[in-house]
Amino acid sequence: MEELCTIVAMDSSNVSYTICTTCEKTLVTGSTCNSTNDNDVPPFCKFCQDFKTAAAAAFITSSSSRFKRLYRLLLSIAYGNKVVVVICFDKAARVLFGCSADEFFDFEKVNPFAALNAGKILEGEMFQMKLCEPKNGNAQHLRAVSVVPLRSGFRPVIDTLRKLYRVGHSSHQVPQSRSHSPFQTS
Repeated sequence: MEELCTIVAMDSSNVSYTICTTCEKTLVTGSTCNSTNDNDVPPFCKFCQDFKTAAAAAFITSSSSRFKRLYRLLLSIAYGNKVVVVICFDKAARVLFGCSADEFFDFEKVNPFAALNAGKILEGEMFQMKLCEPKNGNAQHLRAVSVVPLRSGFRPVIDTLRKLYRVGHSSHQVPQSRSHSPFQTS
């Protein structure tokens, strides 16, 4: 079903998950996916790690040393006279964020409140969303499988965050403050 929706809120506690670089199965970790320590997650699932250490390792490139992240956003949306929680996976979430989950994770490592601010940026934005029932019988929430911004001036989250943090596209460094401390002498 296609609906005109307004984003009410976004859960910023966990916006991505990791997958095996070879088979793209979800990697299970003891820590959250927003951990800033990439060493917490191995780049391969157990099957592919065993396969890699076996003689057939030629199929797995040596450049696959880091796992891959995909978006999994939990959004509260309003449509019609309802407010519901939906899950927005990687393809649709990229429309909202304007970058890959890996890029956003790297940005968030040096800008710790980026996910929280992303939620604030998206609040009140209106979209045409295609919502589907989950295919997995254990899943609880509708899926937002396509997202089209309705506001002509919509900018992806990463663009707004880069402006907010005064960060260029190639550098993720926060600039030095231009304001003077009241305790400094000029």
